[in-house]
Amino acid sequence: MSFAVLISGGLDSAILLGDALSREASVFPLYIRCGLAWEAVEEEYLRRYLDALARPALRPLTVLQQPVADLYGRHWSLSGSGVPDAATPDEAVFLPGRNLLLLGKALLWCHLNDVAKIALGTLASNPFPDATPAFFSLMQAVANQAVAGKVHIVLPFAAMKKTQVMWLGKDLPLEHTFSCIEPRGKRHCGQCNKCAERRQAFLDAGMTDPTAYAL
Repeated sequence: MSFAVLISGGLDSAILLGDALSREASVFPLYIRCGLAWEAVEEEYLRRYLDALARPALRPLTVLQQPVADLYGRHWSLSGSGVPDAATPDEAVFLPGRNLLLLGKALLWCHLNDVAKIALGTLASNPFPDATPAFFSLMQAVANQAVAGKVHIVLPFAAMKKTQVMWLGKDLPLEHTFSCIEPRGKRHCGQCNKCAERRQAFLDAGMTDPTAYAL
């Protein structure tokens, strides 16, 4: 059965894809460009990660476009101004309706390409309103009703904490993942909210952090 993974450059979705390759006969990575400030660097890391994982089950990366500039305006994710730093809570990095936007496009792509399932790397600790079981259930139902489809959203990590996910990916090339929202050139800044989360993830898992941080 064909299987898609909605992937960014980050740890959770990268580990999800690596794990799926060990179980699924055919895995389609989907990346959606929204015009966010870090996407060019993120996509470059993602392509290196996919090259490092190359095997027959891994299908070529599909890139879809879902620009949000007309919605978000001068939001920090587009402007790069006022990016949440390491001292901010997780809620500071909320992008309004992100999963709504991403899944609308991704579910339709799956329907049109006869892909039966799409997986997200959502964790048990995700605090956002568009990452709840109720949201995903409703999103799946609405999208399938709209096209008389049967695509399923699957959340393999929904009952897992970050450390458990990190252990699952301990043998994957995580040096090619990217988590930063304020990159310095092509490096992690080392100061933003997501860099702090990344550092803590490796520390909590007792794993060596392979990331080259600018600071």
